[in-house]
Amino acid sequence: MRGLAATTAVGVVVLAMAGCASKAQSTEGKSTGTFRPKSYAGVEELPEKLAADGTTIVVGDPAAATTVRLYEDPRCPVVEQFEATGAPALRETTLRRETKTAYTLASFRDDRVGGDGSKRAVNALRAALDAGKFAEYHAVLFANMAESELAGGYTTTSLLKLAGQVKGLRSKTFDAAVKTMKYQDFVTASARVYEAAGGDDPRGPGTPTVDINEARITSGGEYYGLLFEKKTFSELLAVVTDQPR
Repeated sequence: MRGLAATTAVGVVVLAMAGCASKAQSTEGKSTGTFRPKSYAGVEELPEKLAADGTTIVVGDPAAATTVRLYEDPRCPVVEQFEATGAPALRETTLRRETKTAYTLASFRDDRVGGDGSKRAVNALRAALDAGKFAEYHAVLFANMAESELAGGYTTTSLLKLAGQVKGLRSKTFDAAVKTMKYQDFVTASARVYEAAGGDDPRGPGTPTVDINEARITSGGEYYGLLFEKKTFSELLAVVTDQPR
């Protein structure tokens, strides 16, 4: 989408989301005139934790009024496209403490194209969370996904090599977790949560699927294209985060 059409689409989506968004947002934030903490200097400063449900990885200021949930498979080429186009807008709002990002990690691509690269990548991402490096490692994996897929998908060797690009991530503990699939239970549980999110479709909602304060922009839906342009996705996030609390 371009120009007026994209702007109009943003407006339509925001109107459709208004009910869910206003209910989900807190009384904190820029529209109330309250004090806003200083932005994070970079991804490496972002808080990250495993939520109480045991499968959601949350990145960003816990007090952020807007929650953006991403359903992603590390081997999905459409997710790779999103991470290179729309996701930078989300990263910026997360750094500004306007949003926090909740990740549900899928691994269905292994069944569709063969191999176990998705499962290995999800396990490695969980190990990176323990080291406080999830957000940084996540960015590195998607920046190098095409290269890994050409080689047959993520392997233990490639995951460890890519981890070397994240300062402070490689360690005996991290390497062992990657090599032994320490977080296999997390991988399995996350896959089940993803599948359940598909509602009537047992295969899951598709990746990437984006929920903004519980309002869903679905894979292949009418407004899906908004996610793949930084400008339009940024406009959408700006309007949602600025709605009355």
